[in-house]
Amino acid sequence: MASNPVHGLPFLPGMSFKDSTVLKFDAYFQEDVPMSTEEHYRIRQVKIYYYLEDDSMSVIEPVVENSGIPQGKLIKRQRLAKNDRGDHYHWKDLNRGIDITIYGKTFRVVDCDRFTQVFLESQGIELNPPEKMALDPYTELRKQPLRKYVTPSDFDQLKQFLTFDKQVLRFYAIWDDTDSMFGECRTYIIHYYLMDDTVEIREVHERNNGRDPFPLLMSRQRVPKVLVKNAENFPQCVLEISDQEVLEWYTAKDFLVGKSLTILGRTFFIYDCDPFTRQYYKEKFGISDLPRIDVSKKEPAPVKQESPIPEDKDRRFVFSYFLATDMISIFEPPVRNSGIIGGKYLGRTKVIKPYSSVENPVYYSPSDFFIGAVIEVFGHRFVILDTDDYVLKYMESNAAQYSPEALLSVQNRVRKREGPAPELENKQTEVDPGVQELEVLIDTIQKQLKDPPCKDNIREAFQIYDKEASGYVDKEMFFKVCDSLNLPVDDSLIKELIRMCSHGEDKIDYYNFVRAFSN
Repeated sequence: MASNPVHGLPFLPGMSFKDSTVLKFDAYFQEDVPMSTEEHYRIRQVKIYYYLEDDSMSVIEPVVENSGIPQGKLIKRQRLAKNDRGDHYHWKDLNRGIDITIYGKTFRVVDCDRFTQVFLESQGIELNPPEKMALDPYTELRKQPLRKYVTPSDFDQLKQFLTFDKQVLRFYAIWDDTDSMFGECRTYIIHYYLMDDTVEIREVHERNNGRDPFPLLMSRQRVPKVLVKNAENFPQCVLEISDQEVLEWYTAKDFLVGKSLTILGRTFFIYDCDPFTRQYYKEKFGISDLPRIDVSKKEPAPVKQESPIPEDKDRRFVFSYFLATDMISIFEPPVRNSGIIGGKYLGRTKVIKPYSSVENPVYYSPSDFFIGAVIEVFGHRFVILDTDDYVLKYMESNAAQYSPEALLSVQNRVRKREGPAPELENKQTEVDPGVQELEVLIDTIQKQLKDPPCKDNIREAFQIYDKEASGYVDKEMFFKVCDSLNLPVDDSLIKELIRMCSHGEDKIDYYNFVRAFSN
């Protein structure tokens, strides 16, 4: 009696070991490939499983990576028909070296595992000798290495590698593109690797230069110096250039301090190198004392800004100096038909005096403002012609802060105000009719006001709501301030003055309005 190969017991019908026993066979089938020029047929290797517990079978194809064919379970577990009479395959029908047909496909069984061999032999089945598994010709062709066509050379690259391994020539270069629009001069480091004659170009980035931190301009590669005539239009951006398109490559002797060379369409000027590179050129080429060329550009002397526009000569401005913050604001009163838009010329800011250094800036102070003083603001020069009464009083009260020249200007201004007014008929200066009309109206109001309020208080009241020192306030806020100060806005002359000081539909020029009220 035969023994059970699993439990050491004889094989008997109906024994429970069949419940977990599977017979395994190696097989293959041939598949035609009609639409391919590289293969006419395909060999697909499979495993056939026979389950003794219910006489069912399944066919599994092992998955091959990158095969492009759906693989895995070809026939799911079931009882398979053997013929048209309704008979099913039995384990007695299976053997090595036979063909079985399942659903129209012919499978060639070539071998089985050890357990299957012992089981079949124990049941009195004489097994055929095993066969070699058929191989797919196209799969075997893909396993062969690609043929390489290499032209033999007498140059020993291995010797060059071993001799110059880790030896790199370093050059410092610039690319001067200042002649083009928005061009600039940029610094680079060129590395030449002696082990394989490759070149690498790195861009030197300065801190906060506004450029993206990509240091590599050109990755390490051999650089062609002269191309063959037929390779001038070679698409180097998409294809790698080879020795067939190049007559001459860049070598170490082409990189010299003080020499220019063109790479990637850019002309680099080499101005320095490191000590190892100097020593290499001395030993290899007999070139000693390589110079270091100064490529730094001196900044041109600052151009003194002048005011060549004739119209600027007659422009008038109002300077305001804020004692609490030492800031200055400039306002330009609008003039009709002048062609210049008036309003805020400079918002509140500290102004640096000319010729002061950036490291130690010197700002304008109250002592710099007096009649006749020249104030330079960001390249524009202003001459102070007059001041209001508050400035005159401040200068008199703080005489120690001012120079004798400044105090003399105040005294002269006071004497002119106290002296007789010049007759209008002697003036030959042409005045804009609108400006002249405004001046006449202001003078008339000043003469008719019997008990005028203090104009300094009026100006300060308006300046509270003029945060930008523009000289304008909203019309609604203007009338609220006038009402709080009990100003006679219902007077016919005052109404006309408000109309002439109106700027647009919602702004009032309170600078000229306040002038009508004198102490």
